[in-house]
Amino acid sequence: MEYTPNALEERLIDFGAAICKAVRGLPRDYVGTHLHRQLVRSATSPAANYAEARGAESTRDFVHKMQVCLKELRETSVWLRFVHRLCGSTVDTDRLTRECSELIAVFVSGINTAKAKSRRRQQGQPAG
Repeated sequence: MEYTPNALEERLIDFGAAICKAVRGLPRDYVGTHLHRQLVRSATSPAANYAEARGAESTRDFVHKMQVCLKELRETSVWLRFVHRLCGSTVDTDRLTRECSELIAVFVSGINTAKAKSRRRQQGQPAG
């Protein structure tokens, strides 16, 4: 499935907001606070980094910023696994993990496409 840049940005914002809402259910102890902070940071970062990628100055800059988004999404996936193992059903990690995995796939595909187009341009072939 393809997404318009605006639709993908909105999906990333929705994902970050869903994480922010979900972590409210974490325990208010040391571990819960640590997981809360890590998840909020890593899950909200991709939307802002994607906005930066949309304004990239070159294909190389675009790919780099998309890779930062991918890195943050992968980190979010790991933190969600911690939450699942430590908190069980307190937080709806299944839905969030599924969405995170789908977003990871979108970014992997987008990065690969951008790199392929860049290689074709460098070889003097049409990018399309």
